[in-house]
Amino acid sequence: MHYGNPEVIHGVTVMRDALSPVEQIHLLADLREVAKTAPPFSPMTGWGKPMSVQITAAGRFCWFSDRKGYRYITAHPETGQPFPAIPALALKIWRTFETRVDPDCCLINHYREGARMGLHQDRDEADFGFPVVSLSLGDPGLFRIGGTERKAPTRSFWLHSGDAMVLESETRLAFHGIDRIKFGESALLAGGGRLNLTLRRVAPATT
Repeated sequence: MHYGNPEVIHGVTVMRDALSPVEQIHLLADLREVAKTAPPFSPMTGWGKPMSVQITAAGRFCWFSDRKGYRYITAHPETGQPFPAIPALALKIWRTFETRVDPDCCLINHYREGARMGLHQDRDEADFGFPVVSLSLGDPGLFRIGGTERKAPTRSFWLHSGDAMVLESETRLAFHGIDRIKFGESALLAGGGRLNLTLRRVAPATT
């Protein structure tokens, strides 16, 4: 794990190449093990349409969506089993930004060709004083960030395989999303695509 000087891009702290190519391969192997226990699934939007991104998780919680709304769950919606432990490499990245408490959710989003993530806020957690830490693997993703109001102006920049990013302080509740990926640019994932890990603390730090 090697860190250069963090960049601040449109108010967001980004560590380029936070994971070396070898570390990316090791983390990908860990994520394959996670997927064996917790297979990726496609959540439904509030109006009953499957999302273009497949998700799964490691840790105590996984974010979930269906016609009842957005929430966190503690068991896989298809297997009924708890989610596996968060990979050690992902925890090390979190601890470079946050030392008070470990995350209890590592959400894993899989972007295939044509997948995107609309603007949204991460606001279903108990304490916004803890950051949301993002890790990118595979194809580049065009990240869009705005303000705390949906209609605020937005700006975009590319996240590449091995990059880490943190939303905290003024950007913790900013609207953000992924406009598109450069499908097939990276050879890390067989068949192309992008994996995005977002680590966050869902429950209060005392629980």
